[in-house]
Amino acid sequence: MRILGIDPGIGTTGWSILDQDTGKPMLIAAGMVCTDQQLTHGLRLVQLRQHVIGLIEQYLPTELAIERLFFAKNITTAMTVSEARGIILCAAAEFGLSIAEYSPPQIKQAITGYGKATKRQLIDMLPHHLPGSTLPTQNDAADAIAISVTHFTFGKILDQTIIQTLNQSSHSGTVATH
Repeated sequence: MRILGIDPGIGTTGWSILDQDTGKPMLIAAGMVCTDQQLTHGLRLVQLRQHVIGLIEQYLPTELAIERLFFAKNITTAMTVSEARGIILCAAAEFGLSIAEYSPPQIKQAITGYGKATKRQLIDMLPHHLPGSTLPTQNDAADAIAISVTHFTFGKILDQTIIQTLNQSSHSGTVATH
């Protein structure tokens, strides 16, 4: 499994690539995509799409994990983040990536064990999930890594649940349907 983690935004989008090696997450790369503020809004969305497609073509992820818009005090910010998310989701779908979305409390819970953790607590816990990795200092890239690690953790739980369900149904003679 290779995960492209995205912390979406119109001005700055954090991204990370996480791979698994012997069942443990391994950080391949992380960074930020910054769109040109001098461009029109529409052209910034085009620029974001081109960057995301470039990441997909370069790193060949099989899955996208993206932050779900949870709550926004500023409606304008919420709208632009939603537009960026739409562009990113569309690009991922074009390349056949599986898509998973996580809310900020889900991400905080997966990384720190507490759904209301601070940004600092979240960043401080990342080295425990990725020992030996050089982690970026930019918040957006760190958030993208946290999203990838969350998907790695939840994805494993989901896979185990499916396997258990299939095993139970094979013993009982029934077939699980979803």
